[in-house]
Amino acid sequence: MKLQTLACAIALATGGVFFSHTINQAMAETNAINASQSIQPSQEQALVTRQLATLVDRQHYLNMRLDANTSNRILDMYIDSLDPEHTLFLASEIEQYKKEYGATLGARLKAGDLSGPFAIHAHYRARLKEFYEFELAELKKNQNLNQPNQFIDTDREKAAFFSSKEELQNYWRKMLVSQLINLTIAKQEDQAKQKALKDDPSLANGQDLTSPEDLTPVQTLTKRYTRQLERIGRTKSDDVLERILNAMTLTYDPHSNYFPPVDAMELNRQTTLQLEGIGVSIRPERGNEDYTKIETIVDGGPASKTGQVKSGDRIVGVAQDGAAMVDVIGWPSSEIVGLIRGKRGTKVSVKLLGAGASMNQARVVTITRDVIQEEDAGVRSRIVEITRDGKKHKFGVLEIPSFYLNYRARRAGTDYRSVSEDTNKALKSLASQNVEGIIIDLRNNPGGSLEEVAKMIGQVIKEGPVVQIRDGNGNVSVFDDTDGGAQTYAGPLAVLINLASASASEIYSAALQDYDRAIVIGSTTTGKGTAQVQLDSLAYGQATLTQRKFYRVTGGSTQNKGVVPDIKLVDIYDEEFGERKAKNALKWDTIPTAPFKREGSIQPYVAQLGEKSKARVAIDPQFQYLETRTAIAKQAKDQKQASLDIDKRKSELIALESKTLAAENKRRAETGLKPYSNWESYQASLDALAESRAKMKANQRPALAEEETFVNEAANVLLDMSHLKNK
Repeated sequence: MKLQTLACAIALATGGVFFSHTINQAMAETNAINASQSIQPSQEQALVTRQLATLVDRQHYLNMRLDANTSNRILDMYIDSLDPEHTLFLASEIEQYKKEYGATLGARLKAGDLSGPFAIHAHYRARLKEFYEFELAELKKNQNLNQPNQFIDTDREKAAFFSSKEELQNYWRKMLVSQLINLTIAKQEDQAKQKALKDDPSLANGQDLTSPEDLTPVQTLTKRYTRQLERIGRTKSDDVLERILNAMTLTYDPHSNYFPPVDAMELNRQTTLQLEGIGVSIRPERGNEDYTKIETIVDGGPASKTGQVKSGDRIVGVAQDGAAMVDVIGWPSSEIVGLIRGKRGTKVSVKLLGAGASMNQARVVTITRDVIQEEDAGVRSRIVEITRDGKKHKFGVLEIPSFYLNYRARRAGTDYRSVSEDTNKALKSLASQNVEGIIIDLRNNPGGSLEEVAKMIGQVIKEGPVVQIRDGNGNVSVFDDTDGGAQTYAGPLAVLINLASASASEIYSAALQDYDRAIVIGSTTTGKGTAQVQLDSLAYGQATLTQRKFYRVTGGSTQNKGVVPDIKLVDIYDEEFGERKAKNALKWDTIPTAPFKREGSIQPYVAQLGEKSKARVAIDPQFQYLETRTAIAKQAKDQKQASLDIDKRKSELIALESKTLAAENKRRAETGLKPYSNWESYQASLDALAESRAKMKANQRPALAEEETFVNEAANVLLDMSHLKNK
């Protein structure tokens, strides 16, 4: 995680990376030994290590042996996962780790020997504990927040490890000062925001915008570090196993991953739209991060059926069936979710504290877990209208969040849900409403089932290959449209993509682009052109393993380069997000073209369509706003140092805030809305908006103006194309 230095959009970053205090070698080793004895791998964990190490050695796409060279790379990846900013381990210790484990780590993992990774993790935990204790001691001293000529490096990912304890401690002291500066400014800004809300209650828009706890920056950090110390004590062997097995798989490519049992459930949820739990959504309570509250309750879910669980209840304890109640105050929401979820038919007891209730009024509700169908997460269709030359034009919009398929239910012969069936119904429904074209919205779609995407391409083309797939041995197979020429929708099509569109999204958009069947609009996709098998029969947990690579029907891979849109719009994401910046990403290459016949005639018009789009975007207030915000974010990101002078930090922040507020007010003025009088009013309104949207179901949230402008532009492009073709 990179250290945040300035607020670059709408908020001041108050978090930061955590570092550890270095101590003398003897004490560190003693603590590491003690910690190592408290957390040991189980027989199941040793067995899954052997299984997965053998699989990556023999069945990964790269055919890369788990030899001495690969072993050293795995060790580097493991150390970086523990200490990404190189501010924890000393250079001499890294050399010792490499000498002791570097060349043999792969062989050890294939033998199920986890002693080395567990020992390193124990050393890591001991150091982390020492750091928090060191920082807590430093917080008792007066800290100088006005150091005009002092700076802290904010990006140490590629920096050398420190060579001495003195260098580490100097950096940690700088980090403490930087954190206190951030928190001091944040507190001042929150006080100003609360005053704005008091002066104008309408800014809250009816939402409860409770202020954070009234703590000083020193008190906040003291509480935070104390809580982190407690979390170290909750480290489980699964945490260590996940780190080392993912270090191994990620050495091969970014999409081969290991999931311990709790995380495996999340993997299944994403691919099937189902989870086994109690049917609630939770998030940290506004104003007090020690508490996690229930935000929404799934109608008809297990929690709803009890009649005893209410929105706004705080979860203060969780107990498995027959086990003792675990106090979860101060726990992160992700850990609480892990306790609540579990197998269908099992029971979990949740200790709940109503809003404003005292602890002695807490109640315990026992709930039987069940399968929760996430209806909100599926395909969504709607109609948009644009006005051109005084005439209204109607277009269909099909939002596809993922290419889901409940393959387990299908295998069992029970009713199941799939994205292809949902899409087919939506296409028919939209076409029946006499739309002038349909926009397929694949923005932020992470991918999913290859089988489903092939079916969906077949719904809008007549016939032919849809994607080529190459395995690690060079064998190429072709997925064809197998519906016998059936075509659900033959009208005008546009596909919206962005940097967060990945995998199956890229196959879909690439195929429709190659067939000249749809005009592709937005920004270049992720570039995740690989296929993984899901290993769900391991001894412990699950894994994904990259075994194949996708290629377009034209022969070019979608890997790394992604899909380049025909009509380019502003990219709102940092490029670090994409495959092109990922560690160990597979390379782009080509294979021969698969015989196919283009079905459309879009490409001859792309240049003209691009010019017309560019002219519209240049005067569109929403796109102007996004362009400005993107530039502001880049400006903040490009700063690699932060001043340890609070006055200088404030002035830099105010400059960014002024630019952001000016961009917002320009947009509001041009869209007929009242500008904000100051930054504090703007922030209060944003908080109110976020709070209200969090309480809505996903399919009930209205599109934000800056998001909807992409859809409107896609509709305009389709209309332009219609006019050009009819000339």
